[in-house]
Amino acid sequence: MGKDSIQLKSQTILDKMWDMSHEQLTFCSDHVLGLKAIISIHNTVLGPAMGGTRMWNYTSEEAAIQDALRLSRGMTFKNSIAGLNIGGGKAVIIGDAKKIKGEKLMRRFGKFVNGLGGQYWTAEDVNMTTQDMEYIRMETPFVAGLPEKSGGSGDPSPVTAYGVFCGMKACAKVVYGTDALAGKKILVQGLGNVGSYLIELLVKEQAHILVSDIFEDKIKKITERFKVTVVAADEVYQADVDIYAPCALGATINSQTIPKMRCKIIAGGANNQLEDEALHAKMLQDQDILYGPDFLINSGGIINVYFEQQGNYHRSKVLEKTEDIYKMTTDVINFAAINNITTHQAALNIATKRIEDFSRLKSPTF
Repeated sequence: MGKDSIQLKSQTILDKMWDMSHEQLTFCSDHVLGLKAIISIHNTVLGPAMGGTRMWNYTSEEAAIQDALRLSRGMTFKNSIAGLNIGGGKAVIIGDAKKIKGEKLMRRFGKFVNGLGGQYWTAEDVNMTTQDMEYIRMETPFVAGLPEKSGGSGDPSPVTAYGVFCGMKACAKVVYGTDALAGKKILVQGLGNVGSYLIELLVKEQAHILVSDIFEDKIKKITERFKVTVVAADEVYQADVDIYAPCALGATINSQTIPKMRCKIIAGGANNQLEDEALHAKMLQDQDILYGPDFLINSGGIINVYFEQQGNYHRSKVLEKTEDIYKMTTDVINFAAINNITTHQAALNIATKRIEDFSRLKSPTF
């Protein structure tokens, strides 16, 4: 997020951690199993760090480190603005999930998580499943997002999608005077779990849904279930839509794509959507596009696993808490307007203030 898009090669890793205020970066490897992983802990003021593990075939180790740093920092603000008493962390495993993922690899990774002694709790993210969490759980108690049959909260994706839906409706209320999405042209980019569940909700709202993904099999699954319009990957940003919902990887909102955009609202489930948070949030504001801050409206998933981690999981309570995203999104938009700042900066200010207030409570007085 922000200046953290600078390439790591211009700084040492420790310098980069310092600039982004990270507490800890742990490198994990097992030559026999082919495991290369990074666990990033950004901030533990509110509680132990918590955030999912993703597996991705990164182009370089530098790219993986940068992603871990960006994602863990985003989790700090996500967890704070959601009102959760946990800090920000994230883990990435380098490699092709279809080729190397399995029980042995997951359990070995679980031992590394366990070695942190509860400073970091993991859960699901890209290319991970509840079954993977079960394997990790065999080696450490510091994991959430377990299958429901094992007493866990199950796949967090439906709750993530519900939170995005709530945030999207709050944005629509401001722009269109009503939060009804019927007839609105909404483009969902990325048809993984979150994007697919979001489409289900939008179908019930009778929205006009457009979809895009780089994987044909995912497009096929959606077009077989729903009446949608498919948009080619290279035509996403100039598409004539009301709302753009990025639900794949981050940094799709940047200096190249923003000038092409014709939407009035951006509200999606992807993390780190802004390639440069200050610059691109301002570009969106100048172009009169309302941005629903990603770390706010996609916080439903972490809310879901947080309740599991706390040992008091009730689906109804989770959904009730997730519905607070509607009000918080409205509050952020109003705060931004009053203070003449971007919605991203407004959300960041609110999240940071909670952390700072809590830090003062915990600090000893002399």
